[in-house]
Amino acid sequence: MKRFFDSSVLIPAFYKFDANHISSAAALRSATPEDCFCALRTLGEVYTVLTGLPVRPRFTGADGMAVLEQIRAKLTIVSLTEDEYVSAIRSVSETIVGGAAYDALIARCAIKAEVDVLLTWNRRDFMRFGADIARIVQTPTEFLAL
Repeated sequence: MKRFFDSSVLIPAFYKFDANHISSAAALRSATPEDCFCALRTLGEVYTVLTGLPVRPRFTGADGMAVLEQIRAKLTIVSLTEDEYVSAIRSVSETIVGGAAYDALIARCAIKAEVDVLLTWNRRDFMRFGADIARIVQTPTEFLAL
């Protein structure tokens, strides 16, 4: 079963005090690069969020890079071409504005990877991108219960 990881799953997988840590970490532990993916832009988001958390001890830049290397070892990174990127934004430009455009890019990467499941804690954010995405969206808890 091919899975795609949203940053809302990857961040708590590495931050043990997040309420979703256990399920997120379990989903990531079972991942292999042959059947599990994330968007290239997600690496930047994970790094930015973890190194910006107001926690002690802080995630340093080196800690953030170590997390990215762990993700790269477990997941295949998917990127969009320039045309795919612009097309993804254009396809939602009538109804989506602001930061939700990033979710559209992630959804397009999931479609490109031809995955069976898009793992996210933000189900509602992805459901608005049409039936092709809505049918594959699951939380890690839902996925692990199968």
